[in-house]
Amino acid sequence: MKPIWKYILIGFFTMLVISYIVFSLWRFSGREKTIVCQNLEIIFADSSNSQLVTQTDVAHILERNDLNPLGKTIKDIRTESIEEILHKNPMIKSVECYLAPTGAVTIRISQRCPKFRVVGWGSYYIDIDRKTMPVSKNHAAYVPVVSGRVTVSMATGEMFDFVTYLANDPFWNAQIEQIYVCDDMKIELIPRVGDAIIVLGTLDNYQSKLEKLYKLYQKGFNVVGWNKYKTIDLQYKDQVVCSRIDQQSAQTKIVSEEKKDSIIASKL
Repeated sequence: MKPIWKYILIGFFTMLVISYIVFSLWRFSGREKTIVCQNLEIIFADSSNSQLVTQTDVAHILERNDLNPLGKTIKDIRTESIEEILHKNPMIKSVECYLAPTGAVTIRISQRCPKFRVVGWGSYYIDIDRKTMPVSKNHAAYVPVVSGRVTVSMATGEMFDFVTYLANDPFWNAQIEQIYVCDDMKIELIPRVGDAIIVLGTLDNYQSKLEKLYKLYQKGFNVVGWNKYKTIDLQYKDQVVCSRIDQQSAQTKIVSEEKKDSIIASKL
């Protein structure tokens, strides 16, 4: 192909594209006064997580603020205002609202994700970004509960790390139902099964404390049973102190051997 024909074809296709764009813009701008929104789609990007805000909630927010796009012409739909008002909802992390030439409006929402709930000096969630968020009046998130004397700094700091550790461990995630912070700031764990309270003490070295208890579950309680005790104290080095329901006390020492650890109960 000669160079001149090459440039002619390029110019032709360029003009064709420009003409299409101009025609589309003209056609759209001319019809926007008459195109009415008849379809509103609300999408939750994280619908598999706890849903603390619903499509009905979103529709009510838009209605209260006269931002419901249904029945409005394209020129009267304010997508930026929709994003702004929805983003004020404390359960919503981010919002995108976009309008199609057909008049359809799509709202894509990412919710905040609660990590655990604090019940004590206040009632609120801590989300996965270590930020506080209020409790929804209409919807509940099924997450671990931390109660007692819990401060915000503790909840967003060392307690967040501890809850994360429990959640990432299949055994402890299934075993621990609630965490309680006493007035002296010592930690107690409430298991899902059984009546015994697990006294963790401070959060220092909680991994090794829980490892001691895990060995006791596996090697001790499987033999003698764990329903006989009211407290299981992990605060002491190399031993677990168990108090019987009948007020007696038992000590369990954890002895390291060359091959493996074994649990020797002096009195169970």
